Amino acid sequence: MPRIRLVRHGRAAAGFSDDHDPGLDAIGRAQAAAMAAALAPGGPRPLVVSPLRRTRETAEPLAAAWGVAPMIDARVAEIPSPTDDLAERGAWLSGAMAGTWADLGPHLAAWRDELVDAVRSLPADTVVVSHFIAINAVIGAAVGDDRVMHVPLGNCSVTTIDTTASGLTVVELGAEAVTEVR
Repeated sequence: MPRIRLVRHGRAAAGFSDDHDPGLDAIGRAQAAAMAAALAPGGPRPLVVSPLRRTRETAEPLAAAWGVAPMIDARVAEIPSPTDDLAERGAWLSGAMAGTWADLGPHLAAWRDELVDAVRSLPADTVVVSHFIAINAVIGAAVGDDRVMHVPLGNCSVTTIDTTASGLTVVELGAEAVTEVR
């Protein structure tokens, strides 16, 4: 029964409405270092990251501590926005967070299903550095709830999920924080 630790990336230097692929700011780098210090004694383990800069930068301290190269997996990336227009993205995401996957339509429900399958298929204890909505999608799948948002996860929070033949089980939710779409 693999145990998966889902880490939300550290604080980004720009918001969803400001930059398509921001890195971490100074606070985000400090959060990543603290997360690595907390998880390092439990490894080394496989480390999977989204292709986006903020997740790769969040994973760097843990990868260095474990001496492993993160595996990039696009299936654990940020929810795809229906628009590339930065001004529209934030408003869309705020609305999406208030709804259900059924409300978002078959394209995004399929994205969620592929994400959940990626996590469910990990063969060993693994750390996955991903995104707010992606981690909430996994939580929803584990508890059988179609809402897009379940927990306002803080940056570098760690949510622990067990995978079994019958599905996913939430072991521990990550630390909560006020989350604003910016």
